[in-house]
Parts: sequence; structure tokens; C-alpha cells
Amino acid sequence: MPTRDDLRNVAIIAHVDHGKTTLVDALLRQAGALGRAKGEGTDNDTTQDRVMDSMDLERERGITILAKNTAIHLADENGNPVVVNIVDTPGHADFGGEVERGLSMVDGVCLLVDASEGPLPQTRFVLRKALGKGMPVILAVNKTDRSDARIAEVVDECYELFMELMEDAGLDASALEFPIVYCSGRSGKASLTRPENGEEPDSEDLAPLVKTLLDTVPAPVYDAEEPLRAQVTNLDASPYLGRLALLRIHSGEMKSGQQVAWCRTDGTIKNVKITELLVTEGLTRTPAASAGPGELVAIAGIEDVMIGDTLADPSDPRPLPPLTVDEPSISITIGINTSPLSGKSGKKLTARLIKNRLDQELVGNVSVRMLQTDRPDTWEMQGRGELALAILVEQLRREEFELTVGRPTVVTKTIDGKLHEPVERVTIDTPGEYVGTLTQALATRRGRLENLVHHDTGWARMEYMVPSRGLIGFRTEFLTETRGTGVLNHNLEGYEPWLGDMRARPTGSLVADRQGVATTYSMFSLQERGQLMVQPGTEVYEGMIVGENSRPDDMDVNITKEKKLTNMRKSTSEELERLVPPRILNLEQALEFCAEDECVEVTPATVRIRKVVLDQTERGKAKNKKPKPV
Repeated sequence: MPTRDDLRNVAIIAHVDHGKTTLVDALLRQAGALGRAKGEGTDNDTTQDRVMDSMDLERERGITILAKNTAIHLADENGNPVVVNIVDTPGHADFGGEVERGLSMVDGVCLLVDASEGPLPQTRFVLRKALGKGMPVILAVNKTDRSDARIAEVVDECYELFMELMEDAGLDASALEFPIVYCSGRSGKASLTRPENGEEPDSEDLAPLVKTLLDTVPAPVYDAEEPLRAQVTNLDASPYLGRLALLRIHSGEMKSGQQVAWCRTDGTIKNVKITELLVTEGLTRTPAASAGPGELVAIAGIEDVMIGDTLADPSDPRPLPPLTVDEPSISITIGINTSPLSGKSGKKLTARLIKNRLDQELVGNVSVRMLQTDRPDTWEMQGRGELALAILVEQLRREEFELTVGRPTVVTKTIDGKLHEPVERVTIDTPGEYVGTLTQALATRRGRLENLVHHDTGWARMEYMVPSRGLIGFRTEFLTETRGTGVLNHNLEGYEPWLGDMRARPTGSLVADRQGVATTYSMFSLQERGQLMVQPGTEVYEGMIVGENSRPDDMDVNITKEKKLTNMRKSTSEELERLVPPRILNLEQALEFCAEDECVEVTPATVRIRKVVLDQTERGKAKNKKPKPV
């Protein structure tokens, strides 16, 4: 079958923070693509960094959330021009739908592994996906110039990971014959020769990596007799062209202004016209007259196009198999803001506006699902993990929505008549002194120790299998127990039979018993009861959580009490009263903190934790109605 030797499609996959986006930056810079994107000719532009992370949330958090593609123009060893399409994918398993979409666009992958941390849970996740599709893999050991690099050990760990995953993918020993490139994305260097630990590669640029990509990743293969078939893998928008569909052409030729058959995932077929055809050059999209098989293009003209749809020849409309992604494992409820302070800072308050925005999210996010609840103003959103759902809520918040968000819960399955729950593989890197404490903490959360390795540096790596519901709220406890020094990573491993009841949060909540303004005088006496979570002067209402009780039960408190003014002086009146700084929670921490009868009020200005039932009397009645444990 013929091949497109002038084209390569490759995805950069890795665990979070192993340097994918920085390496793509260096490739773009050395290919002159950054300069062309800014209209500066082909001069390298060293003033930009992480140019592929275009969302505000991506740049703030230092993570990749959406899979994006770019194109660089290179030459092979014979001097022939080659266009390399590079797809930068997220490292968090929570955004696994983006990884799976990215893999559907490419013919090979570059697996990036940190020279110090080695393979981590998301490394396993993304590599399993690539091997399952039978793609050739290039191993790039990045950050060789780290002071704590252990390059040889990391390479051995990667071989072990490959051997473990090969059996699941049904591959033979030939899958172990992958090329290894040693890189430093920050300095823009790569080499096929292993450097010493802590040293940069001996090459001046990334040419060895580029040559390995061209030699290892196969050129797209197509059938010249096949009619046009292209699949939508992503969506974007242009202020001038409207909705853009990003797709890979599997066979045939696509032209601007052409009539095509739009095969939707629901089985319907409709003829539509492509009003604009765009190809990627560097970081910009430019109009093109036509595009052939294997190319990644964007088209305009189909307003309601969805991910997974196929564009085909009208005379022979044969849809491609739909894109499949892993099932969601965590869910939250999102509804209108029902607190007494509703409407103070947000502009979008109604159920209709929230429902329209959630429907819009389903269009471009294949890993999120929406279900109806028994209330018309509340919906259940299911996703891969707490981070993915927290990112969605944060986006809504920045768009000036006001919401009530429920506590995260796990999505269960019934398999062979038995209830199963999601289980995650957890990897912890921690100083050795905290191993005992973490072992005890995970034991109460039904964790199962798989592996424990003590390194010469005094650190230890622990591998656990833990139910997903056991990890809800664990990150805050983990950071507290390890004094902020530990590193926690996890990803979905599968489903196991329900493991029984689990210890809930060991502490209760301090709940405001009336509406008003929090006073320093009242907070000074309350801080002995637990950790406060509001600043003096904060507006509170009945049922709002103002702190964490040191005891297991909830406590209703008056945080608005003021000091009475009298003409009497006390002997201690001149003493300085110091208020312990409150612990202010962000959105993710607030979702983790919630107990079963609590939820989070999210507005553009603030995040508040509150009881689902605000009235103190009604909460007491509901609590008394609960059946007592036998």
C-alpha cells in the first residue's frame, strides 16, 4: 500500500510534569516555528515558553489539560522535506479522554520519562494505551541534567514496565526493541549516547531525537482506491469561522468548498459543504486548497459537528468506527446556588444557563458524562477524577456562574450480579520517616500495599492499590502527614468487588448558627475548638461551615458575636490577643473536605462549604431519622 513519506504523525506522552510541553517548545524553537508564528521570519524566538499551554488554567497550574497539535517542517537524511505533526497530550489520567483522542490521530509515540522520578502511574496509563494500539514507541529519558538523575536505573524500570504491559497488549519480545534517546528539554539537547547522571546530552540540539522520530515513526499508510474518509478528533472555535472540526484524513482527498457526507455517531447521514480548509504550520492555521491522507486538518462549515463523526465521500458514505474512551469513575452534582448569599457576585444564576453550559461541555469533552437527577435544577457530572471535575467547575466559575457542587462520589458497576467499585494504583514518594504514618493512614482507607522500596537517598517509594473512594479527601491528609514533602500520584487500574464500609473524615465541622459577619472577638474563643476557615469580616449564614472541629461531631457556633462595650476595665485588657491565621481552602480542597451531608457553594468571588440542609432544626430531625448502626 502507498505511504506518505513526506509526513509523520507523532504524540508526546508522559506522566505529568516530566517535560512534554517544554520539549515541544524546544522543537518548535529549533525549527523556527515560533518566529514564523509571530511574523518574525525564521529567527528563533526564545522569549516564549510553554506555548502549547494556551488556556489560562494550564499556564497557572503548570499542567496540560487539552491535547493540541502543531506542525514543524524538517528534512530527512536525503534532504527531502517532511512535515512532522506533533500532538502534545496531558499527563494527568483525569484527562485520559484527551490522550485517547490524541492517539487516534498519530502513527507512533514518544514516551517521555523523567531521569530521576522514572515511570509513574500515568506513564503506565499512557503507555498501555499506545501499546494497545500497536504503535511503535520511542523512549526519551528527559531531564538528564537533574542533580538527582539516575538514568541507568530509570531505563531498567522502563524495560520492566514494557515487559509487564506487553502481555496485556498481546505483543511479543520485538516490542522491547525500542530506541532510547537522552534529552534535556530545558536546554534543547538530545543524544543517543547515555550521559553521566546530572549531565546534559553531548549534542548541540535535538537533531538526534528528530532523526529517531523520522526513522521510527512510520509514514501514514492509505489505500489509493478508498474514497474520502476523515474522523473528527477534536473541536475548536474561531471568531471568524465559527466552530472548527479538527480531524485526521484516513483516505481520499479533501478540498475547500467540497460537498461531503457528514456521518454522525447516531447513524444519520447528511450532505454538507466545507467552507474553509485549514492546515497547521507551527502554531498557526493557514488556509489550504486541499489535503491528502494522513494529514491533520481543521475544517469550518458544520455548526453541530461532534467528536467521533466521520466526513466521507457523498457517493460512498462509510463511517469510521467511533472513538472509545474509558468509563468515568468519579461523579459530582452541579446545580443552582441556593444559599442566602446567591447572586452577590455571579451573573449567571438560572438552571437554564447552567444546563446549556453543561450541554456545551459534552460537545468537546468526550470523557465527561451528564445524567439527570431527581431535581430539575441539579445534574450529575461524571468524569475520570476529582481534578478533571474541579477544572470544569473552575471554568464555570470564571465564566461568572454561581453553583452548588456536591461531594465527589465514586461511580460503581454491577458485574456478574455483584457491586464493584473503581480501584486506583497509587505511587507515593516520601521521606522514609513517614512510611509508618502513611501505611496506617492508607490501611484505614482499605489500601493494599503492592511494593515498597527504600532508596539510598533516605526516600522511599510505596505502591498501593486503593479504592477510589478511599482517595477522596486523602491528598490534604497526605500533605499534612508528610509536612508537604511527599509526592502522590494515582490512576485508575480497574474495578474490584465493593470493599465494605470505610472510615469517613475523622473530624466534624464548625457550623455557623446564624447570618451575619464573622468577628475577631468570636473567632478568638472559637479557635480553641478547631481550625477556622474564614477571615474576620467574612459574611456568613446559618448552615455555612466556618471551621473544622477537633472532635468527630459537628458543632453549631455563633461566629458573629461582638464584644459588649462597657465603661469597666479589666486587668488583662491591655494584653494583645493574637488570632491564629485561618486555613483558606481552594476549590479542590473544599471538595475533598466535604462530608456526606455537605456541599460547596461556588461563586466568582469565593468558595464556601455549607450543609446541604441549612436550617439547624431540620438537620437535627434528619439526623435523628437515620437508622442506627447494628
